[in-house]
Parts: sequence; C-alpha cells; structure tokens
Amino acid sequence: MKELRGIPSSNGLAIGKALLHLDDALMEIPRYSITQKQINKEWQRFSDIVAGITGKIEKKLKENPASKEQRDILGARLLMFNDIEFHENVKKRLEDQRQNIESAVWDVSQELVRKLSALTNESFRERAADVSDIARELLNTLLSIQQFSFDSVNEPVIIVAHDLLPSQALAMDKNFIKAIVTDAGSGISHTAIIARSLWIPAVMGTSSASKQIKTGDILIVDGGSGIVFIDPDKETLSHYQKMLKENKARLKADKSLDGHSATTTDGRRFTLKVNMESAQELKKAIAQGAEGIGLYRSEFLFLTEGKTETEENQYKAYSEILKAAKGLPVTIRTLDSGGDKIIPYLFQNDDEKNPLLGWRSIRFSLSMPDIFMTQLRAILRASVHGKVQIMFPLISGMEELEQALILLEQAKSECSAKNQKYSNNIPVGIMIEVPSAALVADKLIKKSDFFSIGTNDLIQYTLGVDRSNEKVSYLAQPEHPAILHLIKKTIDAAHKKGKPAAMCGEMAGNTELIPLLVGLGLDELSMNVYALHEVKRIICESSFKECQELAQKALRCSSAKEVASLLKRNKLTS
Repeated sequence: MKELRGIPSSNGLAIGKALLHLDDALMEIPRYSITQKQINKEWQRFSDIVAGITGKIEKKLKENPASKEQRDILGARLLMFNDIEFHENVKKRLEDQRQNIESAVWDVSQELVRKLSALTNESFRERAADVSDIARELLNTLLSIQQFSFDSVNEPVIIVAHDLLPSQALAMDKNFIKAIVTDAGSGISHTAIIARSLWIPAVMGTSSASKQIKTGDILIVDGGSGIVFIDPDKETLSHYQKMLKENKARLKADKSLDGHSATTTDGRRFTLKVNMESAQELKKAIAQGAEGIGLYRSEFLFLTEGKTETEENQYKAYSEILKAAKGLPVTIRTLDSGGDKIIPYLFQNDDEKNPLLGWRSIRFSLSMPDIFMTQLRAILRASVHGKVQIMFPLISGMEELEQALILLEQAKSECSAKNQKYSNNIPVGIMIEVPSAALVADKLIKKSDFFSIGTNDLIQYTLGVDRSNEKVSYLAQPEHPAILHLIKKTIDAAHKKGKPAAMCGEMAGNTELIPLLVGLGLDELSMNVYALHEVKRIICESSFKECQELAQKALRCSSAKEVASLLKRNKLTS
C-alpha cells in the first residue's frame, strides 16, 4: 500500500479502480509557408473553427447546465474563444510570418501562456491553464485530432492524470467518474470548481500520482483530507468501505433533518447558512434547512460579466437574491477583489510582488470610492426587497472600518437625495480575516453589528502559509492553537457586547471540526451547501456542554498535531 497526499480540492470519499489518463501530447505542429493569396483562406479556416466551437458552447448554455459554476466557466470559455485581442494577434502573426494558421495559433497561445505563468498571482497562473485549454481545442479541431473524451467513460472509475483541463472536467458524468486525482492543480482551479459543483471528490497537487498509479489499481480517495491510498491493505480498505457505507446511510438520515433546527441535545441552538454567489441554487439550500446566506460573494458579478458592474446591474442582482431568500437574511460581502481574485479590467498593469498582502479587498474599495459607492448604493436600494446585511472584508483596524462606515452614510445620503428608498435597519458587520482584527476585536465590535470569521485568510495570514502552494499547503492547519485562540478572542469580544459571531470560511463546513467550533461558542456557521446536512446532524447529536469541555482542552494544546489527536479521540468515543 502507498499513500499520497495532495490538496483537498473537492470534499467526499470514493473507492474504485483507477483510469490513468496520460494526456496525448499535441502532435508536432506543422509549419509551412503560405502565399499572400492563401492568408484569407487560412484565416477563414480559423474563423469557421471558432464559430463551430462557440456555437456548441452557446448550445450548452441554452441547455442550462446543472450548476452556476458550470455556467460561469462555459461563459468564460465563450469569452476567451471570442477574445478580440487574441484573434488580432493570431491574424497579425499569420500576415507577418506567412505561415499556416496552426503555427500562428500555437505561437500566439504559447507566448501568452509563458507571460501568465511567469506572474506571481495564482489567478493569472490558472488563466494560463485556460489559455492552453482553448489553444488545444482549436488545434485539435484544425488538425482533425480525435481526443479522448470523458463523456465516453461508461463504468465507475477514478480518473488519474497529470492535470485536467476545464473542458475535460465539463464532459465528466458523475455517475461514472467517482473521483479525480491529479499531479498538478489546486483548490481554486476551474477543474476543482467543476468537481465541487458535480460533487465529485478530488485531490490535486499530489506531484506524482500519474507516475505512481496505473490503470486498474484500487484507490481510496479522501477529498476532504487530501489523502489517496494506492492498492490499500485489507484493514485500510475495510475501514474506508465502512466509512463510505456510513456516509451513504448518514446522507439518507441527514435528509430527515430538513425542517429541523440545528440544536444540541442540551438545547443550544445554532444558525446554519450557506455561502453563495447566485440565486439559482438557493431554493435547494433552503429546502435543506439553510437559514439564509451568510456570505454572498459580490465580486463574482464583476468577474463573470467582464466589465465594470453598473449600479443598475448590481441592484438587479442583489434584488434577485433577496427575493429568492424569501425573507431570510442575506449577508452581502462588499467587493473582495485583488489577491487571488483578480478582475483584469480593474487591476490593469498591477503585477504586485505580494498580491495577497497588497492592494485588495476593502483596501481597493476605499481607494476607489466611485466603485465602492456604486456598490453601496445598489445594496441600499435592493434592501427594500428583503433582509440584507452588509459585510466589509479584510478589515485590519479601526481606521478602515470608520472610513467604510463614512462612505456608507454618504451613500445613504445620495439615495435619499434621489428619493430612492432603502431599509433603515441594515446590520453592518466585518470579516475577521487578519490577526490584527482579531487582536483588537473588542474595539472593532463597538462599531460593528456582527463579526464573521473568514478562516481561509485568517489561517494563511496567521501561519504565513500560501495554501495554494503544494510545497507548504500542509502547514495550513485549521487546528493550530494560534488559530483557535484568535477565533475564541473574536467570539468573546462579540458576546461581551451582546452581538453575534459567525464563521464563513472553509472551517465552518469541516465536519471534523464542528464539535470544536460549537464549543468555542460560535452562533452561526455559513458553508457550502454540500456540507449543510452533515453539519446539522453533528450539532443535533452533540452536547453543548461536552463541546465546551472539548474546546477548553483544545485551547490548552501546544500544537496542531495535539489538537487533531484530541479531536480524533473525541470522535472515537462519541
């Protein structure tokens, strides 16, 4: 038995046979000279191919893909295939070099891939993979290469590959593709996003899976922990088969909790919400017991549209989500751009050396008041359609919070001057994502109606770990005592002023940590919808008093390993 570790990219457990997909390298790109008269003919070949491919994408979009994530990725691919600058560069290369269209497409795409790959920003590096994907599809079609398609898989398998392109992931049938394991990739790649939307477990960034695994090997893939077992021994296989059986039974039992609140055995009630960026899947989430949206990621409006969002467009989007919530609270996080979420038209020529420590989130909004005020006015106007809460991200100290609140009051004045109605009772809170905010939480709560802990950033900033870097991602430990103490300090500061403390980071949906988070005293957990049922079940089966005792023990631990061991013992005895 061998064990591989990678980046947990899509939660879930799978056991099955491996199908090793060694992506065929593109055949050598033919290069030959063409005459002036042939340029138009070659360009027409390119134009016809683009039209054919984009026509298929448009058809898929009309067929209404299953998830918002898939629709967004298809939309992004459509924009890339129709990218005017790319077309112009290909045509210029064709005319200047007077070589066949395949060589022009290859040269232009590879030049762009090299530029994007050299940038430090993770989002741009992921964009390089998308460009490679687009170029490959164009060249395969131009050269009449028949590529293996995952939609032809007709038996249950676990896909193992060096890397998977978004176009390949979009073709997967979750009835047959039981899990994904790759050498490359990360949890923020388009492929990982698609896997999560299809509820396919995935472990990425293993470095060597495609070299160590062969077709037919029996694999165990734990997408939640990032562990892959190759040809497991009887004891390990039996353990995970039991887990898989329990998970299926639990999923069935969890559905029986729909309509019930998340209340511990000794009567402590918790609020469970979901993280979302569109209204499409909210109905299903509410049916599963979601009590609102704890994190509405407004930046996706800017990312998917490909242009600066107007006040009217934002107003319509926020109104739609509030109406869909049917009176349940919706917490809208103001624009959280920059860092690993670059919006190209807003961040032109800003190749920062340390983007995650730079011009991002509330820092960007405060330095671009026109964009920020537009968003605030749109949220205020939409507030008449439901129960909205405003949340400022990445607040590091009182100065930023005060500046944001001043601009909010100014936005209210501007709405009033135009006789635009808005709710007079909108709670305004902040995300606790950096250690400085947690350390002065007792000061920040005086001007906040609530706290929401964003653990993804809190972990990386506290521990100094880039969680997308496979070399150090193992250090991004949510159980680290430093993280637990910052969470506890934040919760206590809120409660001392009689205000709620929530959590909306990945930790909130980590079922291994729920008893600990309950014991630390959180009032609200907001997570991806897939985790909702199990989190509720765990809370309903737990004693708040025992969870508090567990949390006190964890706070006395000196290492993440010690906390993990404590949680494991608690799970075994519960």
